[in-house]
Amino acid sequence: MSMRVTFLGTGGAVPTTERNPSSVLVNRDGDRLLFDAGEGTQRQMMRFGTGFTISDIFVTHLHGDHVLGLPGLIQTLDFNDRDEALSIYAPAGTEEDIDALVHAADNRPSFPVHVYGVGPDEAAIRRDDYEVRTYRTDHDTNSLGYALVEDDRKGRFDREKAEELGVPVGPKFSQLHEGNPVELEDGTVVEPEQVVGDARPGRTVVYTGDTRPISAVAEIAADADLLIHDATFADDRADRAASTGHSTARQAAEIARRADAERLALTHISSRYAGDVSDHLAEAREAFDGEAFVPDDGEIREIPYPDE
Repeated sequence: MSMRVTFLGTGGAVPTTERNPSSVLVNRDGDRLLFDAGEGTQRQMMRFGTGFTISDIFVTHLHGDHVLGLPGLIQTLDFNDRDEALSIYAPAGTEEDIDALVHAADNRPSFPVHVYGVGPDEAAIRRDDYEVRTYRTDHDTNSLGYALVEDDRKGRFDREKAEELGVPVGPKFSQLHEGNPVELEDGTVVEPEQVVGDARPGRTVVYTGDTRPISAVAEIAADADLLIHDATFADDRADRAASTGHSTARQAAEIARRADAERLALTHISSRYAGDVSDHLAEAREAFDGEAFVPDDGEIREIPYPDE
C-alpha cells in the first residue's frame, strides 16, 4: 500500500521564486490529504501533478501563509465540476474564519464544503486502517499539528508451518490469518499464534505547521517514519524563532532525535535564506542521526513500511 508525500510549498510567510507558502499533500493509496493551503496551492498541485481529488484538508492555524490558498483552491475545484463533498478541519474556534475564506469574493461552491473545528488529542478523521490525529503545538495563535497514523498490520503468515501442522491450503489459511482458530479433520485445533507472526507496525507521518520546539511533538512523533517540522530559521536567528513562535533547524532535529524518528523534513524556510539552506542542513545533521533534508517545492518522498 503506497504512501507518497509531495511538498507543495516549503517556504515561510514571504514566498520566494523557489518556495511557495506552506502546503503538503499526502497520497495514501489514493486517499489525498492536504495539510495547509498557502496562496497558490492549486497552481502547485497542477505544476507537480498531484491531481485535485482531495477528500480532506487539515489547517494548522489561520496565518495567511497557511490558508490564503483556500479560496483559489475551492474555486478551482468548482471549475473542475467537483460534486463530492470536501471536509476541512481546523483548530476549534476558527470555523467561521475558514468558512469566510471558502466563500471569499462571494464564492458559492456547487459542492458541499464542511468545516469542522477540532481540539488537541482528537482523531480528526478515522478510516478503515488509519486515522489523522491532532496534537498541541506552540505558535502565537490558536494552532494544531496533525499526525497520520496507520494501524498495525497483521503478522506474516507462515504457510510452511501451517502445512506442517496439517492445515489444508484454502479458506483455513485466511481464517488463521484473520486471527481465528481452525479445526482439522482429526479434531486438532490450530491457533493463529502458531502460524502468524507478531503484528507489524504501520507508518506515521507527522506535520507540525508552525511551532516552537515542544515535547508534544516528540511524543506524537515517537518512531515516526517522517517528521515534517517547522525550521524557519537557522541558529543565527534562534532568538527570532523563539519570539515569533517558530523553531530552528537544530531544534527541529533535537525533537526528531528525542522521537527517534526515521526522517526529518525541515520546512517553512524563511525567505532570509533564499536558496542557501546549507546552515539548516549542517545544524540539523549535528543534532540528528537519521535522515534530515530540506525539501524543494515539488519534491516527492515515498514512505516505505518500517519492516521493508
